[in-house]
Amino acid sequence: MKQTSKNPFIRLYNAMRFSLQGLDAAFRNEQAFRQEVLVLVVVVPLALYLTDVPLERALLIGSWLLVMIVELLNSAIEVVVDRFGEELHVLSGRAKDIGSAAVMVSILLCAVIWVGVLVP
Repeated sequence: MKQTSKNPFIRLYNAMRFSLQGLDAAFRNEQAFRQEVLVLVVVVPLALYLTDVPLERALLIGSWLLVMIVELLNSAIEVVVDRFGEELHVLSGRAKDIGSAAVMVSILLCAVIWVGVLVP
């Protein structure tokens, strides 16, 4: 069993380190995540340019960050399913399909938010 530190600063440091490792793993291994990072590079300046209202900017940028969060969770599901075997199984396929559907729904939500903010 892994021993955890009682020092909150060490725990915070370790949590940050593990999170950065996860982002690095996603970026190195998941093409969809790399594409979403590229979209983020476009979305942030575009949101800053298209509106001066801080809440609207937060919605535009945050909605794409939500897509990236869901993609990270979907990737984690896929890694866990693959860890237990590459053979085809109905439940493995269903888990991956549901994760993919979550990404699609988050992208649709993002599109609705962008349209709602930018179209009068």
